[in-house]
Amino acid sequence: MAALSVGVSAGEVLGLIASGEARTRSSLARATGMSRPTLAERLEVLFRAGLIHEGANAAPSGGRPSRVLDLDRDRYAVLGADVGEDHVRLLLTDLTGVVVAERLTELPVTAGAGTVLGWVTRTGAALLEETGRSTRDLLGVGLSVPAPVDRATNQVASPSVMAGWEGRPIEALIRAELDVPVVVENDVNVLGFAEHRQAWRDYDDVLFVKAGTGIGSAIISAGQLFRGTHGAAGDIGHLRLRPEDGPLCRCGARGCVEALAAGWSIVRDLRRDGVDVSTTRDAMDLVRAGDPEAVALLRAAGRSLGQAIAYAVNLLNPAVVVVGGSLSGAGPHLLTGVRASVYSHSLPLATNDLRIVEGRHDERSGATGAALLAAARTLRPDVVNDRLRALG
Repeated sequence: MAALSVGVSAGEVLGLIASGEARTRSSLARATGMSRPTLAERLEVLFRAGLIHEGANAAPSGGRPSRVLDLDRDRYAVLGADVGEDHVRLLLTDLTGVVVAERLTELPVTAGAGTVLGWVTRTGAALLEETGRSTRDLLGVGLSVPAPVDRATNQVASPSVMAGWEGRPIEALIRAELDVPVVVENDVNVLGFAEHRQAWRDYDDVLFVKAGTGIGSAIISAGQLFRGTHGAAGDIGHLRLRPEDGPLCRCGARGCVEALAAGWSIVRDLRRDGVDVSTTRDAMDLVRAGDPEAVALLRAAGRSLGQAIAYAVNLLNPAVVVVGGSLSGAGPHLLTGVRASVYSHSLPLATNDLRIVEGRHDERSGATGAALLAAARTLRPDVVNDRLRALG
């Protein structure tokens, strides 16, 4: 394999190809300022590593047709696992997020880190074998979990449904069986990352809000997932809108957004009025059936949630606000309330051209987002360069 020369690295060249910024030799030469011989050397390193291929499709350039460079989708893969409260979904995808193989199992998170992660690594190895790959062709694992994650340690922090996972070395447990880079992220950030990469990649600044039984948000800033110092950024559900007279929240404070707008608070209010509901799904079924009280509560929840989103819009000035989760899927009621509050509580400059839309995620989005996070880490220039050096 050719040695890397001084200047733009092979990893940086791969990043330009993967992002779509430059996908022909001529556009790469312009983007990097490299001479054609030096660029050819970088590309040869990537070809030999099996990371890219050159297709026959011509890219319109106004001159001589150029062959398009792209990630090689047939060899390398990543795993994305969505750990839910009562299930685990595992996807094997190529480096662009296209699903190659899938497994779903009913396995509660309370089974513990060893049991859950053991299933992930064993099943991941089986999926590689079934698709004609080996563990040498696996470049990363992404894990979505329903709890906050301390970004410094890649460990679950202050869990709610993940009792027993505190302090467990998730990355080490996975790497003991699959020795590749591991990304551990909370489920809301994973969904927000998936929404951005799959639907809003042309926008650098996106706010994703998940409104379900609980409420959280993911912040995409300058095209990257913003986590904050310890990974706690985006906890919009515990902004205190009515600290003096608001209802009690599950966190122990009064007047939090969750206590006014989450699925569990709608269930609370319906039960207070004698309606026989137990879950957020029950409440949303009533909304879909046109129950006037359930509809009114969801609209009110939208207005409260919209007030919190308005604060975030003033602070972050996103181009797009995406509202997902089970509350957004029960008709237009939540989004109508959100829009009304955002436009009445935000500065005019912050809402110029602002789009407020419903999320597009489905049951695969958590695992897909985890796989996309793993691929993004795998394709970082420093990680690519380390791999190329290891290959010799």
